Amino acid sequence: MLKNELRALMRQRKRQFTQQQLSELSLPIVARIKSLLRNSRTIVAYYSLNDEVDTHHLIDEMVQEGKIVYLPKVVSDTEMVLCRYTGRDSLSPGSFGIMEPQGPVMPHNTSFDVVLVPGMAFDADGHRLGRGKGYYDRFLSTMMAPRSLLVGVCFDFQKVELVPTDSCDISVDIVV
Repeated sequence: MLKNELRALMRQRKRQFTQQQLSELSLPIVARIKSLLRNSRTIVAYYSLNDEVDTHHLIDEMVQEGKIVYLPKVVSDTEMVLCRYTGRDSLSPGSFGIMEPQGPVMPHNTSFDVVLVPGMAFDADGHRLGRGKGYYDRFLSTMMAPRSLLVGVCFDFQKVELVPTDSCDISVDIVV
């Protein structure tokens, strides 16, 4: 299956669920993420879209626990940067209608314990299909050693047998 065909299939699967159902399906996934983050201090997360695993409360809880959280902000057609998330009042609509932080941009020497990575589909080998713009692959390819734990976040119905990959695609370490 080609990437665009798999994206179309995932969009179709997502449309089979109401917003309430997706919120309920998010709860056990978020619980697994919380256990992974227990000993983490600095985390890259994402502010979920309506059709993604709901990360809104998780992000707020991490900040309340004293964790340092960065979220992506799109700054050009090819680049995203990370900005510190300090609370929902620091968000405003950005590119593609995604809520983005307006806080300070991450310093270049910052290292992260965990990076939560959204995707349209994942396979058991950690291959990830994004939305097609390549923002995460470009960002993840710039991460310096020691590399953070990359955690793919998706609903069970987004897990597939095989995700087609290209040489520029970055795989995740685990999928929850």
